[in-house]
Amino acid sequence: MKKLFALVSSSLGALTFFPQIVWAKGKAETLVVVAYTKGVTGLNLYWANLYNDNMFLFTILTGCIMPIAGLVLGWIGDWLIRLTGIDVSKRELAEH
Repeated sequence: MKKLFALVSSSLGALTFFPQIVWAKGKAETLVVVAYTKGVTGLNLYWANLYNDNMFLFTILTGCIMPIAGLVLGWIGDWLIRLTGIDVSKRELAEH
């Protein structure tokens, strides 16, 4: 019964998709995605221009910067919690 239901639902899904293919008129135009830089200054302008000009370098820098930023923010959060007197290094897990 489950296989029949899967077959029927797959067939209905395919049937709803096929008219989109038939009604399509030729090739679609290329979509250009750019960052809007009007009124942007400083580091934000550099980052937007990097996104527009060199997507590969933008990806590499973002992939390197985001984990480092996460570590720094985590350390700052731990430090602030320790200032309040909560011991974050020793805790007992309640899940058993």
